[in-house]
Amino acid sequence: MSLPLKWEFPGGKIRDGESPAACLRRELNEELGVAVSGLEALSPATHRYPTFTVTLHPFCCALASGTLALHEHAAVLWLAPAELLTLDWAEADLPVIEAYLARTAARAPACGGPCGCATSVP
Repeated sequence: MSLPLKWEFPGGKIRDGESPAACLRRELNEELGVAVSGLEALSPATHRYPTFTVTLHPFCCALASGTLALHEHAAVLWLAPAELLTLDWAEADLPVIEAYLARTAARAPACGGPCGCATSVP
């Protein structure tokens, strides 16, 4: 998804035969050079833009290895949950953020981490 100057969560298209979790692991390695653990799925969210529709398969996770490196993005931020809505997000990501904030209000992340990594597309 390319929405210049909008913040969005890292990820990408699921390949044939690939699970959403495997896709996330692959994309985080390709886009940011990191591996993650403790994947906990949140509810998928579908958004219709004027020219395309996207379904996001969000996860909470923790960094397992690697150092964040921007391979496809202009910037990266690691934010506390309360700070997420301070950014100008892609519309498709807003329901994911709302669900995540509701989850964090109900309990701490299962992964033990702050879940809140966001990237901006160049």
